Amino acid sequence: MQKAVTNIFPVAPFDFELTAGYHTYFQGRYGSDSLTDGVYRRLLDLDGNLVLASVRSVGSVEAPELAVELQSQRLNSQDIEKATEQVAWLLGTSQDLTPFYETAQQDTPLSAIVNQYHGLHLPHTASVYEAVVLAILGQQIATNVARIIRTLIIESHGPNQVFDGEDFYAFPRPETLGGLSIEELRGMKLSQRKAEYVQGISLASKNFSPDSSPDGFESLHRMSDEDVVASMVALRGLGIWTAQWVLIRALGRPDALPLGDLALRRVVSRVYFEGAEINDAQLGEFAQRWSPWRAYATVYLFTAMRSGMA
Repeated sequence: MQKAVTNIFPVAPFDFELTAGYHTYFQGRYGSDSLTDGVYRRLLDLDGNLVLASVRSVGSVEAPELAVELQSQRLNSQDIEKATEQVAWLLGTSQDLTPFYETAQQDTPLSAIVNQYHGLHLPHTASVYEAVVLAILGQQIATNVARIIRTLIIESHGPNQVFDGEDFYAFPRPETLGGLSIEELRGMKLSQRKAEYVQGISLASKNFSPDSSPDGFESLHRMSDEDVVASMVALRGLGIWTAQWVLIRALGRPDALPLGDLALRRVVSRVYFEGAEINDAQLGEFAQRWSPWRAYATVYLFTAMRSGMA
């Protein structure tokens, strides 16, 4: 087993515990993606080379620095560079929060939330495919149920490797989930339709090329928000809600807004409308005040809701 240590210097302010905590809360805790005793761990699948990244903070919120330990059967300079870049992407370390914070200061309730969670960056998924599958699994079910299903799929079908006597799992590859039957997917607690969606998305991922590139879903990084949404909703099982979460989680787009999210409507209702019910049209109009940072406002509102602040 080879080991290497490298460092990442996030754009300040950067709160490691908040950011890694949000990331692992959203995904659900599984072997490849966890935060334990101040160490964030993720098993990276770098074109078949499995690399365990263990990340901890050795700086502060205003002078952030992350120490990254990498372990793998093979670690050349290219592997180390790719692994470091992926960790930085997963934790959103390059984001400059300043313009969003300036916008939030004009909104008293949001300003209070921003001040409470100062330094929270928006984490990402390792791939577009991962974000799409996670979004499908999370459609219209409780978070704890989605976590159970995610964990079962990942630990049943994700690439895995043992490090220091502990099993770690990477997210399943498209060809693996695409090769499962509907019955096998349903055996992991998926509904009939969700099993069909996951299988279909997995089979389509490699051939998805609206710009005629060989990159599959990763080609979405080069497309506008509008074109991403149009391309996503053209696929069976994906609607506007899923497409907007792909923009936020997989592509890092700052102005995406997941209309159709019941939890978002509820928290906005509590924070701004004294609990009065609002619909998606009202939410969309109201959220214009946060543009072009609606994705950031969404994540901060969810963080406040999950911690009991909102």
